[in-house]
Amino acid sequence: MQREVTGWFSPALDKYMDVAVYGHYGFALLMIPTADSDFMEYERHGLIESIQPFIDAGLLKVFCIGSINAESWMNHYMEGRDKAIRHQHYNDYIFREVIPFVKEKTSEETPIIAGGASFGALHAANLFFKHPDLVNGIIAMSGCYDLTVYTQGYHDDNVYFNSPVHYLPNLNAEWHLCKYRQSRHIHFISGSGEYEDPNASRHISTILSSKGVAHELDIWGPEYPHDWPTWHQMMRVYLETRF
Repeated sequence: MQREVTGWFSPALDKYMDVAVYGHYGFALLMIPTADSDFMEYERHGLIESIQPFIDAGLLKVFCIGSINAESWMNHYMEGRDKAIRHQHYNDYIFREVIPFVKEKTSEETPIIAGGASFGALHAANLFFKHPDLVNGIIAMSGCYDLTVYTQGYHDDNVYFNSPVHYLPNLNAEWHLCKYRQSRHIHFISGSGEYEDPNASRHISTILSSKGVAHELDIWGPEYPHDWPTWHQMMRVYLETRF
C-alpha cells in the first residue's frame, strides 16, 4: 500500500496541518477524525489496515486530515462565538485547501466521498450538504447531526448553518437539492449498542426523505457499540457492497 504523510501551513487555520494519504487509485475517501483527534487516528486505530485490501485493489485512495475540535467545540475555555468562528475556519480549510489538494493527487473528475465516525460523521455530512459540488457523497457512521449537542447552549448563524438538522429542513434551493438527489452515495449507518444513538441517524433520514433525497439509513443491532470494531466492520461492508 502506498502511504504518504505530508502537509502545509494552512492560511485558513494559521497553523501547519498534516495529511496522510493511502493508496494509488480509485475514488477519494476524505476521512474526518472523531472528537479532537489527529490525522493519524484512523491508522492508529486499525481502520486503514482493516480496509487495506480495497486500497491495494485500487478501489479508493484515502485522505486522512486532522481536526481542530480542541480549538472550537471541545475547548471549554473559549467563548461560544469564538468557537463558531473557528469551526468556520475549518470548513474554509477543507473547501479551499484540502479539496484542491485531493484533486491534485487524483484528478478533477475523481469523486470525493467524505467519511467519518462520531463527531467526524457530523463534519462529513455537513461538508457534503454545504458543498455538494465539491463533495460527492458521504459515509457517516454513528453520528449526531445536531451541532448544538456540542455547543453548550450557544447558538448563532455559524452554529445554525453548520448543523444539518437545523438548516436542511429550511433549505429549498433547487441547486442544492438537485445535487443531493444526483448523489448515489448518501449513507447513514449506526449501531444500536452501548453509547450509540440510532435515532440521530433516523432524524436526519426523515429530513432527507421529506426533501425527496434518496439515501440509505442502515441501523445495525445492539451487538454494535459506539467503538472502533463497529466502524471497521461498517466501512468494510460499505466498500465491498456499495462501491
